Amino acid sequence: MTTNDSMTVKDLSLSIEGQPILKNINLTFPKNQITCIIGPSGCGKSTLLKCLNRLTDNMDDVTTQGGVYVGEHNMLTAREAELIELRRRIGLIPQRPCPLPMSIYDNVAYGCRIHGLHPKKKDLNETVEKYLTAVGLWDEVKDRLNKSASRLSIGQQQRLCLARSLAVEPDFILADEATSALDPISSKTVEELFVKLKKDYTIIMVTHTLPQAQRIADHVAFIYLGEVIETGSAQKLFSKPSNELTQKYLTGTFS
Repeated sequence: MTTNDSMTVKDLSLSIEGQPILKNINLTFPKNQITCIIGPSGCGKSTLLKCLNRLTDNMDDVTTQGGVYVGEHNMLTAREAELIELRRRIGLIPQRPCPLPMSIYDNVAYGCRIHGLHPKKKDLNETVEKYLTAVGLWDEVKDRLNKSASRLSIGQQQRLCLARSLAVEPDFILADEATSALDPISSKTVEELFVKLKKDYTIIMVTHTLPQAQRIADHVAFIYLGEVIETGSAQKLFSKPSNELTQKYLTGTFS
């Protein structure tokens, strides 16, 4: 972590075309832990994740109330100049890999150039190597850095997207079902990366796979119909949930 700031959601509500999607959400994401957001399809998990990086700006007829705080800064009311810096501090790993239409090297270097980081070529080279190494890609691609990123396998592309996010030195990593498009071996690789990376980052992950949350989560938030039903340590929530609705979801009564 480059700062001691935490991320907190306070009294967050969101409606689309007047239809409530998120209802009075209050959450604190523990630093240097993996928080998994779980719940049935359509419950608002991905919408909540979009609020954390204010990607809701790209949605039509959206009304929000409350706040998403990075330290003392409210993402939802930040002006453009402040928002650029806040977004730099929040890396996003999408559901499907989305490498930029450029070389492997330029994919990792892109964000650094946009934000004016590491202007010297030597420093930029070291940064590209550092983060490709961090995601376990360096040895696989070091001899073809100038080749198109689209030639990589899907699993490699997802790790490249992670390297691209890390290269701008964020504090937080958001992952929206980041392994759902991957084969089991690639999924395991990405899961192991997240567990390794939490010593330096706060990771917030939406997952529709309960076994995945059970494997890697330190903290869990269960959402149902746009509301936080229960939140707490993964060990407690999975072994002894306090809410009957949580228990029914975990035992497969509904999904």
